[in-house]
Amino acid sequence: MTTAPTDSLNVPRFVGVPTFMRLPLREAATGLDAAILGLPSDSGAPFRTGARMGPNAVRQASIMLRPFNPYRGNIDVFDVLKIADVGDAPVVPGYEMETLDWLEQSVTRVVEAGAVPCCIGGDHSVTLAELRAVAKKHGPLALVHFDSHTDTWDKYFADKKYSAGTPFLRAVEEGIVDPHRSIQLGMRGSLFRDRDITQSLELGYEVMTTDDIFAAGLEATAARISERVNGAPVFLTFDMDFVDPSAAPAVETPEAGGPTARETLALLRAIKGLDIRGCDVVEITPTYDGPGQITSLLGATVMAEILAMIAEAKLG
Repeated sequence: MTTAPTDSLNVPRFVGVPTFMRLPLREAATGLDAAILGLPSDSGAPFRTGARMGPNAVRQASIMLRPFNPYRGNIDVFDVLKIADVGDAPVVPGYEMETLDWLEQSVTRVVEAGAVPCCIGGDHSVTLAELRAVAKKHGPLALVHFDSHTDTWDKYFADKKYSAGTPFLRAVEEGIVDPHRSIQLGMRGSLFRDRDITQSLELGYEVMTTDDIFAAGLEATAARISERVNGAPVFLTFDMDFVDPSAAPAVETPEAGGPTARETLALLRAIKGLDIRGCDVVEITPTYDGPGQITSLLGATVMAEILAMIAEAKLG
C-alpha cells in the first residue's frame, strides 16, 4: 500500500481530486502512522458559521505544499510516516450533541487502527469529540492549545454547555485532559468578564497570552511548552484565530493584534519533543477568505508543520 503523495513535478497540481497534500485517499486508517480526517461541523459556532466548509478548503489549498520540511533537518515527512487522507466524518448539521457522538466514533476508528488522528475542522467544539476518542486509548492528555480565546466558559445561550466556547472546561470535567500539564497560548483582546483568563488558571491550565509570548520570545515560548507537557501524551489543537486576522481573516471569531503568519510558523518550528497522539487545525470559515485563500493555505501549512513534528519525534 503506497502512501506517497502525488508528485507535483510530474502531475500538475490542478489535476485530480484534491486530498490533503495530494495524499492517497483511503477508507480506513489501517496500516497508517497518521490519518488526515475532516470534521465538517459548525453546529457549535457562537458567531460566524461556515467552518463546515473548512476541511475541503484546506485540502484545496494544501496542494501547494511539498513533502520535505527544511526546518527539521530536511525531513521527507511522507518517507518517515505512512499517511493518508481518510475523508470526512459524518455529521448531523444543526444538532451539536449528535454530531459530537458521530465525530467521536470516526476519530475512535482512526485511533483503534493505530494511527494518529490529524483532523481538520470544523468549529472548536469538534475537539471535545477528538479528545474523548484519543483519551480512551492514551488516558488524560496534555493539551497544547493555540487560540485567542480560552474556550473554558461554562455555557453559551440558554445555558447550552456544548459549543466552540466550552470544550476545554468540559474536557477537564470529563477527566480527559490533565490541565496541570497543559498550556493555552495566544489569548488576547477584550473580554466578556474579568475572569475570562483566570477561569482557565483556576482549572489548572497555564496560560500565555499573546503579550506573554512576545515578552518571552518565540524560542522561550516553545521551550515552555515542552517543559509544561513534560513528556505526557499530547493533543495539539490549533484555532486559526491565534493568528492575526491580517494573515488569517477567514475565522469564526477574529481578534486583532495576533502573531503574523511568519511568527506563527516560527513558533511551531521551534517546538521540540512533543509526544503527539492527536491534533487538529480548526475554525477556518472559507466564505470569509479572499480569492487567494490565505487562511486555508496557512491552515494547511500549520497542519504540515504538525506532521513534521510527529515525523521528527518518530526519528528520535
